[in-house]
Amino acid sequence: MVEHADTDAAGCAVVHVAVAVICNAAGEVLVTLRPPHADQGDRWEFPGGKVEPGEDARRALAREIEEEVGLHINSARPLIRLRHTYPSRSVLLDVWRVTAYRGQARGREGQRLAWREPRFLDPADFPAANPPIITALRLPSLYLITPEPKPPYAAFLSRLECLLDAGIRLVQLRAKSLGMEDYRRLAGEAVTLCRTHGAGILLNADPELCLAVGADGVHLTGERLQRLSARPLPADRWVAASCHDRRQVGHAARIGVDFIAVGPVHATRSHPDATPLGWGGLRDLLEPAVVPAYALGGLGPADLRTAWEAGAQGTAAISALWDAPDPAGLIRAAAALG
Repeated sequence: MVEHADTDAAGCAVVHVAVAVICNAAGEVLVTLRPPHADQGDRWEFPGGKVEPGEDARRALAREIEEEVGLHINSARPLIRLRHTYPSRSVLLDVWRVTAYRGQARGREGQRLAWREPRFLDPADFPAANPPIITALRLPSLYLITPEPKPPYAAFLSRLECLLDAGIRLVQLRAKSLGMEDYRRLAGEAVTLCRTHGAGILLNADPELCLAVGADGVHLTGERLQRLSARPLPADRWVAASCHDRRQVGHAARIGVDFIAVGPVHATRSHPDATPLGWGGLRDLLEPAVVPAYALGGLGPADLRTAWEAGAQGTAAISALWDAPDPAGLIRAAAALG
């Protein structure tokens, strides 16, 4: 898509920048150090550069990366688009995940570069617009939402373990029909399973319960989100939220959530009364978003490419994953997409 001229709320031109998240075979990400005299100088950043007027963002990405670090991009897919206003300018960061490249990275403009493990990236070392990119880099493309558990809970936990074995690395435990003590016991067992598999688990429950059972964070319903005026957990835990309109997307950003799930894109059995957004409606809601967003509602791994093109981190799914006859095959196919 050819990008057109854009302006911010004050009528000033927005600088459109193509940014690359490039990972090597060891899973380390390439970062470069901005020169001391530059705006946001002496901070690490993801390589990239300005999209020229009339230039396609993907073409600009390839040009800038070759000029800056000497790599030739073979393939890339959208990761996240962010708008940020600095005191001196506004930027639109068009961030791409590079899935294949050729060459040896080197600082062709004299800049320092380094390969770093994503989990060790400190947002404070990067320009102010970059923390959501780090979050998007750390999050997987698939977000499993569990169905309502039914006794015997051993069968529920067995299926969860099957999906973790298949490669799921982010889980939301959704069990609204359980009483507090039953939910606490089930959550504790689910946390143990996820820890064993190196997966993150968020509870669709009171934030205090997340701390009590050692979960990785909380997933806020739209109703719980609206009752909050501040982030409910410390920075070392995930805070996510379900959003269904622009008001909720904006409020989630104001209280400092890490990511959101937006939908429903299609009609679902779990929310039969909700009006589907469709892909166009999802794209419109994500345009002002400043954090990674999962597309939600009647979706699964087969919808990943469409979700990425609409601006989403990936897809959140219940039945498409939980009821899949071959979840390992589905997840392997999704991983092959990048």
